[in-house]
Amino acid sequence: MGNKSKGYILAAIAAAAYGTNPLFALPLYQCGMNPDSVLFFRYLSAVPILGIMLKLRGHDFKLHKNEIVPLVIMGIIVAISSLALFVAYNYMEAGIASTILFVYPIMVAVIMAAIYHEKLTLQTILCIIMALGGIILLYDGGEEGATLSLTGTLIVLGAAFAYSLYIVGINRPIFKHMPTLKVTFYVLLFGVSVFVARFAAGEELILPDSGQWYLWGNVLGLAVVPTAISFICTTLAVQYIGSTPTAILGALEPATAIVIGVAVFGEQLTGRESFGLFMIIIAVTAVVAGGNLPQYMMRFRKMFPRVLHRK
Repeated sequence: MGNKSKGYILAAIAAAAYGTNPLFALPLYQCGMNPDSVLFFRYLSAVPILGIMLKLRGHDFKLHKNEIVPLVIMGIIVAISSLALFVAYNYMEAGIASTILFVYPIMVAVIMAAIYHEKLTLQTILCIIMALGGIILLYDGGEEGATLSLTGTLIVLGAAFAYSLYIVGINRPIFKHMPTLKVTFYVLLFGVSVFVARFAAGEELILPDSGQWYLWGNVLGLAVVPTAISFICTTLAVQYIGSTPTAILGALEPATAIVIGVAVFGEQLTGRESFGLFMIIIAVTAVVAGGNLPQYMMRFRKMFPRVLHRK
């Protein structure tokens, strides 16, 4: 299997794993924990797991001076993105929040064009417009039974922007010679500092209910699936196929989150919301197809040949 194929598979695994956030986080919310506490235990639990994996692979924990600041920046960015997403769960259904987060691939494409001069085509611009149209369809402005709030929408868009910065940043040359486990270990370790600072500033630290021991299983699940597995696979995927394709394959994130929201938590999707989700997925799929979109459309058309009727 070539590196490109590995990259696409790893990106898909990363996206699906990250989409399980609501599955593990919502029960912790229901027991009274706040986003900072959930994320603090999520990151803190993932760090020793990654440390053990790092040692088992024969790597050390040594960092060069020029690696420390970039890793600190990446850790802070990831922690801010996670915090914004988890705060947004208090304003809207988890599946919808994760769907709005899905615009980060578009943001990655824009950042790569603006900073690294990747060509931003008319097709990409139209996809951005379509994705924003999908968000508008998901938004219901304050009527009774509304699924979104303006505050929640802005918070998720902030989370998407922060995550897009991480996807772009983790592809810088300084990280490519470092073991993936080491990069992920230090990103999460430095990310913990964000929550420690918030607790020091007065945010309340809430432990899982001691009478419901199984909630620690949710904490462990958060540490392993949407954290360790997702971030390791994301870092590897970015190294194999680059930032934009990895971001595009985030299509599995909202799909996974919505399936979990509907199947596990009984959330409801209206026809309008479903069409909004469809528009976003189509937009980002077109971005990953890039200049090959006409070729893919022609292949699809050939699957259904026209039947000529003889006279």
